[in-house]
Amino acid sequence: MRPRPEKLYQRVVNAISSAIEQGRYATGTRLPGERELAEEFAVSRPTIREAMIALEIRGLVEARHGSGLYVTAPPANTAEPTELDIGAFELLEARILFEGETAAVAATVIDDAMLDSLDRTLADMARCDPAGADAMAADRQFHLTIAEATGNSAISTVVEMLWSLRDRAPLSAHMFAEARREGVNPRVEEHRLIVDALRSRDSAAARTAMRNHLKRVIEDLLEATEVEALRRTKSEIEERRGALHRRLHA
Repeated sequence: MRPRPEKLYQRVVNAISSAIEQGRYATGTRLPGERELAEEFAVSRPTIREAMIALEIRGLVEARHGSGLYVTAPPANTAEPTELDIGAFELLEARILFEGETAAVAATVIDDAMLDSLDRTLADMARCDPAGADAMAADRQFHLTIAEATGNSAISTVVEMLWSLRDRAPLSAHMFAEARREGVNPRVEEHRLIVDALRSRDSAAARTAMRNHLKRVIEDLLEATEVEALRRTKSEIEERRGALHRRLHA
């Protein structure tokens, strides 16, 4: 069996890991900024963000708030953890594919009892703290209920597996945690649009509502990771400004 092709972010991780091992980036030094790394490796800035998170998880770098990423002493075992390579963006792409079609199928067979269950879950989501564990649990239950409403156990199993990977895969879990810290939480109104389409038994509308919702989650993740990236960039600019000021006033 042919090996799986290396992903872009993995190429960046492997190159930086090698540079750390070879002493190009010494322990305690700061890594180059996101823009500089993106240019060096000819990849997008979101790819660099995934790579930096993967390096953090492997214990090779640490984030210092408002300052950047610094090389730490390499751990004894830097082997990549199982399932680390499943990032949030990759997972959401799969969810758009599977859950969009799941909603379309559910619209053709969903009964009133399932619709009532979805209404109750939405009510729970609206009542609880958007940033709390209860909101996350309600979000998960909402999507699993739609999968269950298809009456197809294979569909339910796949959707449940995708949701489990969201929290079990270290790279994905780290990115969603970062999004929650930046205030990204489940949107009740987007979920309501999905229920409305299901109640109308409109497959096309249900598919579109689900896909639009998950695409919005991707946009939220991009914005959340951009916030931290902007903080680091601002810190780098301030540091350079300070260094220039010291040289000019020496």
